[in-house]
Amino acid sequence: MQLQHSRTSQNSSGQILIVVLVSASIFLILITALVGWGSSSLLVSHKNQDREVAFQIAEAGIDYYRWHLAHARDDFKDGTLAAGPYVHDFNNKDGVKIGTFSLTITPPPVGSTIVTITSVGRVVADPSLTRTIETRLAISSFAKFAVVANGNMRFGAGTEVFGPIHSNGGIRFDALAHNVVTSARASYIDPDPYHGTISPEFGVHTHVNAPPGSGTNDAFRPAEAPPSVLPARPDVFESGRQIGVPAVDFAGVTADLAQIKTDAAASGRYFANSGALGYRVLLKTNDTFDLYQVNTLVNAPGNCTPSGNPPNGQAGWGSWSISGAGSAQTFLANYAFPSNGLLFLEDNVWVEGQINTARLTIASARFPDNVNTRTSITVNNNLLYTNYDGQDVLALIAQNNFNVGLVSQNTLRIDAALMAQNGRAGRYYYTPSGCANDSKSTLTLYGMIGTNQRYGFAYTNGTGYATRNIIYDANLLYGPPPSFPLTSDQYSILSWQEK
Repeated sequence: MQLQHSRTSQNSSGQILIVVLVSASIFLILITALVGWGSSSLLVSHKNQDREVAFQIAEAGIDYYRWHLAHARDDFKDGTLAAGPYVHDFNNKDGVKIGTFSLTITPPPVGSTIVTITSVGRVVADPSLTRTIETRLAISSFAKFAVVANGNMRFGAGTEVFGPIHSNGGIRFDALAHNVVTSARASYIDPDPYHGTISPEFGVHTHVNAPPGSGTNDAFRPAEAPPSVLPARPDVFESGRQIGVPAVDFAGVTADLAQIKTDAAASGRYFANSGALGYRVLLKTNDTFDLYQVNTLVNAPGNCTPSGNPPNGQAGWGSWSISGAGSAQTFLANYAFPSNGLLFLEDNVWVEGQINTARLTIASARFPDNVNTRTSITVNNNLLYTNYDGQDVLALIAQNNFNVGLVSQNTLRIDAALMAQNGRAGRYYYTPSGCANDSKSTLTLYGMIGTNQRYGFAYTNGTGYATRNIIYDANLLYGPPPSFPLTSDQYSILSWQEK
């Protein structure tokens, strides 16, 4: 009996030892796993922290170059003459380097203001870890408006405008605006003598009768003048109106024209004074244009000439239409569109035709600038795009006026950004007393209008174009024609993404 008990005790001790060994093994395995998990979590935490720091460093690179462009908006080489990428150290608050950002700057393509900045952030703790941010910045051009003017404007009934409107002067608006209408003036005295008073009205005001009324009324309206509160009038201003906003700078356009001349002479198309009346440019869809010398213009019949000197108070009055006679123009040559898209003609210019996937600026001016020798651009026949998605872009920049002449198409379409630097965009007044071409049907302008003086293609007596459709081309905002004048705005962000 004594022996049997001893063997039982030995068996029990062995079993306990086995249990202890197994438990210890399991415990060691668990401890090892926990330590491994803790170490792994710590590494992941450090890596996540490094990733976040790398991201913030990449953002700092974007912020740095936005600051750089605010001080040197045409410098796309980080203040150097070398090609990128451009690497900068990034220090913490104690001045200790903790990483770098590397910048790749893609300058705007021809005819655009869009610059692309790619910033790659790295941390010293793990140089193999990177975060990349890409952003696109742009400066808005003068073509940020459907119509922009330096003086007072009046939009009459029959006009419909799709796009923003601005004037540094006042605006009487009796039409329909689908976008906001703004004026730099809080109030002004309208020069049109329609209500027999000299009381100021709002910088943007209307004489359209409020619903349920209709039509216009020329009588002075206290509701459209200070000290009244500016009414909304969504029947006229669908997106509202604003007064007393910052003015747009027209003065810089002179410098822009001089630079276009320089660039056109260097690598575009430059044509000196024609020695005649000017040039006719016929644009073609095969990326070429025919150039003619203009010799003869239509003599406006006497019954088309209004009274006064100059006629009706309009300087430069004339038919601005090329005669149909065979000798009225002389063919000079066919030219390919220049690679930089710039045509500069030191004379008056008539333009028509169609483009297809082309980006062009046609400028007309004489230097040194003299008020008596300034040149104008005229369109009397359709000037068309083939594509309306931004592939086709055309600007007509005139030192003086942009004209639609006496003998123009009854239904006329002009696809272009129009700029009259010192004069006005419009059509001269042709008297309705038996003048065969005094009145036209429909004018459609697709693009924008910039005019120093009051614009207008129709008159209150029914002459001119009865219907005027002004359609803003939004592709012009950040993708304007080559060398088109820019506003004084700073770069704004178009897009931001992590890559």
